[in-house]
This record gives sequence, structure tokens and C-alpha cells, in this order.
Amino acid sequence: MNFNFKEVFTAFMILFAVIDIIGNIPIVIDLRKKSGHIQSGKASIISGFIMIAFLFVGQSLLSLIGIDVNSFAVAGSFILFFIALEMILGITLYKDTGGDAITASVFPLAFPLIAGPGSLTTLLSLRAEFYIENIIIAVFLNVTLIYLVLKTSSRIERILGPNGIQIIRKVFGVILLAISVKLFTANIKLLF
Repeated sequence: MNFNFKEVFTAFMILFAVIDIIGNIPIVIDLRKKSGHIQSGKASIISGFIMIAFLFVGQSLLSLIGIDVNSFAVAGSFILFFIALEMILGITLYKDTGGDAITASVFPLAFPLIAGPGSLTTLLSLRAEFYIENIIIAVFLNVTLIYLVLKTSSRIERILGPNGIQIIRKVFGVILLAISVKLFTANIKLLF
């Protein structure tokens, strides 16, 4: 085993920044209001499973269907862009088809919000730099933190109040918009 605390910590911090579960609290609160309940454990486990699976088979899977990592990242940037627009403008672009807790826990929460194109492409780039064991530990640490944030989102909402949530929603919407633009520009150049 090639355990390295520095690699684990670095991979954890990079994934934490990309996943941005703290910044996604307003989205989590919105999803909970729309569906009535979010299954925190299920969303965390599914997102963790997607990330670990993608770490092992992501590059091969994308190659198999003829998609390169950069195209995947550009597509993901569009999803993040539209979610950011919803947050900033207070509009609804995503039509809720089912409205139940199971659907909301899987889509759009577990995928593409938590285990989305940003985190999945990040995992592929981390794999080129770090030992896979350290990346897996970093993913598990992030999944644990995601679970805690999802579980306490209603308490966080009570502490912040409706105005605080709206302010955070707008601020993190702009940040998410900036991340989507950065993801788009960094990868679109590599496609041409």
C-alpha cells in the first residue's frame, strides 16, 4: 500500500473544492422542498460509488463510446451553467418529473451535482498524479462530509434563515457559474 498523507489531503481538498457541497446547500434545500425529503445516505453512497467506479473505468468507458475527457468536461460545464442560472436568477430550468425523494437523491443530487463532470474529470487527472489508494481515501472522506452536510441541511437552513439562504444561493450561483465557465474554457481549447 502506498499511503501518503500529503496525497490524501491534497486529493481531498481538490475534490472538496470541485464538489463544493457547502456551496450546494441552497440547491439541496431547494430539492428537499420540491421532493419533501432527501435520502442523505443513499445520495452519498451513490455519488461515492459513481466516483470510485469512474476512477477505475472512466477513461476506458469514455474511450469505448468515442468521447474524450475534454468533451465530457465541456458537456458537464453546460449542466453546471444551467444549475448556476437557476440559483442566480431564481428560475426553474430543470423540470421535476417524479418529485419523490428517491429520484431527487439520485438525480440531480448524486449525479450530476456531487459526482458530476467536474469531480469525475478531476478524478481522472488526480489518477495521473497520485496513487489510487490515496485518491480512494480522499473520495471516502469527501463522501462522509457530503453525508454530514446533507443530513444537517435543514438545521443549516434554520440557522441561516430564508434571507441568508437566498444570499448564499446567489453568491454560490455566481461561483458555480465561474466554475462552469472555467471548465468550459479550459477544455474547449483542447478540443480544437
